[in-house]
Amino acid sequence: MKTKLLLGAGMGVCALAWAAKDPVIMTVNGVDVPKSEFEYLYHKNSQQQLSPQPIDEYVEMFVNYRLKVADARNAGIDTTAAFRQEMAQYRHDLAAPYMADSAYLETLVEEAYDRSRREVQTSHIMYFKSRNPEADAANIATLDSLRGVVVSGGDFAELAARYSQDRSSRGRGGSMGYISQGKFPYSFEKAAFALQPGEVSEVVESPVGYHLIKSGNQRPARGQVRVSHILVLDQEGTPEQAAERKARIDSIYNVVKANPSKFEEMAMRYSDDKNSARQGGLLQWFGSGVMVEEFDSVAFALPVGQISEPVRTAYGWHILNKIDRKDPPTLQEMKPGELARIGNPQDERFELVKKHQTEQLAAKHKASLNQATLGTLREYVATNGIDSLFYVNFSTPDRSSMELMKVGRTPVALGGLIEMMHGTRVAAPGASKALESAVGAFENKTLVEAEEEWLEANNADYRNLLHEYTNGSLLYEASVKNVWDKASKDAEGLQDYFDANRKDYSWTEPRAKGVLVQAKNDSIAQDIVRRYAELPADEAVATLKKEYKGEATIDRILVAQGQNPMVDNLMFGAGEVNSPNANYSVCFMIDGRIIDAPEDVNDVRGQVTSDYQEALETEWISNLRAKYPVVINQKVLKKVK
Repeated sequence: MKTKLLLGAGMGVCALAWAAKDPVIMTVNGVDVPKSEFEYLYHKNSQQQLSPQPIDEYVEMFVNYRLKVADARNAGIDTTAAFRQEMAQYRHDLAAPYMADSAYLETLVEEAYDRSRREVQTSHIMYFKSRNPEADAANIATLDSLRGVVVSGGDFAELAARYSQDRSSRGRGGSMGYISQGKFPYSFEKAAFALQPGEVSEVVESPVGYHLIKSGNQRPARGQVRVSHILVLDQEGTPEQAAERKARIDSIYNVVKANPSKFEEMAMRYSDDKNSARQGGLLQWFGSGVMVEEFDSVAFALPVGQISEPVRTAYGWHILNKIDRKDPPTLQEMKPGELARIGNPQDERFELVKKHQTEQLAAKHKASLNQATLGTLREYVATNGIDSLFYVNFSTPDRSSMELMKVGRTPVALGGLIEMMHGTRVAAPGASKALESAVGAFENKTLVEAEEEWLEANNADYRNLLHEYTNGSLLYEASVKNVWDKASKDAEGLQDYFDANRKDYSWTEPRAKGVLVQAKNDSIAQDIVRRYAELPADEAVATLKKEYKGEATIDRILVAQGQNPMVDNLMFGAGEVNSPNANYSVCFMIDGRIIDAPEDVNDVRGQVTSDYQEALETEWISNLRAKYPVVINQKVLKKVK
């Protein structure tokens, strides 16, 4: 079911007001062309010319352009599924910048920048999300109970070690060390940075799980560092094996301490981190909270150019070589990357932006959801989930026609939402959340479409760009059908055109024509001559290329003297030359001859095709001018700037 909206009486008033300001400059096959659109394309064309094109000359060109567009629409090109889908996507992409709330985006960027100036000591107790809504609800309840224990004086670290599912931090009592902005989900970071030292959050939901977060000290951001390291793994084994590994890292350290230039070589030879070993131990840039705490603290404390003593982590022994460091980015440095992240659907802020957009557009277009219809949906879903019967119940004519929302005075039926949700299956109680998400997405989609229509009616820049792309695409498809494909694929028509205009195709000097063969030896050469005589002329070269691949090169040629040294020798009497490929010592021509003028269309195919296209274009335009009426408003044309 289409959700596209007509914006009602208000739009009609706007259209009439606009028409008064934007008179019709011409009508082509009953379709009006407003003066603003003509001026926009005329000025754009003029900017691409070395000198301004006379208006009368441009009018002729413009009429031809709109006649071709009219012919494309008459042929139904604009009604095909592929074309409609392409135009809908372009319309949507074109409208996106007009709908962006730069002030709101700036707020999100500044919020991220504010966090980027600090690092916060963070611990958490975490339960991962599951596909079972009941299990998730139980985990949330458990975390809520654990918070009560902590608030009453319980030890957060002990509880984290016992209950947290985050294996990387629970061994340290939930400690994540100091975290920096941009490394964790938005909801997690926002909660962690908002807490006061020692404060414990309410249960926080992130895309990956549920968290209790405890905040510790804060410090100024340290930026990023880049280090190389050498790793000797030491996670399990006997005391004797542990001692052997310690001796090995000490031995490596003694070598690089005595001669730091050997660090890269030693990393490549001895590091157990094989990914970085291939780059001499070099790691990517990283900030606080990315590496384990012991590694992190040494990496940031070490002066640039210095090598650390062996450092023990949960993975084993490391030797660090500090390569470089950089300060936290400025707001302007940070902004492009942060905007890109906000625009990624995987970022939680993407949905925040979408929700904000929905609120803004709903206010602009006076839109509202029908709470009675929503209540009916919610009641069913809370009890039964979203199952096959959900679609049966709400796809009946009386249910699907129920009003889900209004945009201005225009009702939007429930059927559009049901169609968009089709295929979704979620059991209760998680179905309620899935329904709200679907309603939000449908509301946003409907309002975006309403705004796209408003933009087309009220924003000249948007309308001109949209119409230019749409008409340009129709022009392209019509030209492919009537000129380009017809000229390139109509072999009989091309030959007829050549025969009728043979006198127009001539050369100032003769050409050598035939099949140039370079073979490995005389035996292969004789075999090729025999096979060529057996094969149809139009298939011979292609077939021989396959049959004698690796034993000969076989090519049709049509060249003037001086263009190919071997052909000059064989056909024009020039001196002998060596073959460019020493493996092919025998060189000769099959059916070689000198011709003074083209024998057939293939001898000048490129030129004939171009001329035939031009002839088809002229004929097409002549037919279009006879077929479709064109009325030009000369009074309006004289007012074009």
